[in-house]
Amino acid sequence: MFRSAISKSLLAAARPTVARSAARPLAVRSYHEKVISHYEKPRNVGSMLKTDHDVGTGLVGAPACGDVMKLQIRVDDNGIISEVKFKTFGCGSAIASSSYMTERVKGLSLDEAGKIKNTEIAKELCLPPVKLHCSMLAEDAIRSAIRDYKSKRKHAAAAPASPTFMNTPEQNASAEATATSA
Repeated sequence: MFRSAISKSLLAAARPTVARSAARPLAVRSYHEKVISHYEKPRNVGSMLKTDHDVGTGLVGAPACGDVMKLQIRVDDNGIISEVKFKTFGCGSAIASSSYMTERVKGLSLDEAGKIKNTEIAKELCLPPVKLHCSMLAEDAIRSAIRDYKSKRKHAAAAPASPTFMNTPEQNASAEATATSA
């Protein structure tokens, strides 16, 4: 009986607390619908051959959180970004930032794409301050891809044209013998 009285008084004392806490609205944090859209259905996922002369590759990472982003651009003869691909290993905000960046830079010149700031990405995706580093990754990745592309073009212009095939000394001697006998 004594136990029963204590149990009832404890339960009665606990009920109002439970009722009060259940009535309070919970603070729920969630991603903006744009982040969810880009995360659930990311645009332009994939990769290109980084050895292609018209492809620039940017690979960046954030050591603090472990996010890694690879962004690749294909540039046409007029200096316009014609194709963009990405692969990102990280949180939803990092994936959304990558996906958004691919849509944003397609069709832009290299100069225009290089001027995109992380604040634009963060504002468009409504990223909270704690996720701003994700938009920084996207900004760094596009700049790195542009640098890589320009570096390839510079080296290609400076390198002498290489023949598509090379003859061995035996082939050269055979060709000379054929030419003199004819």
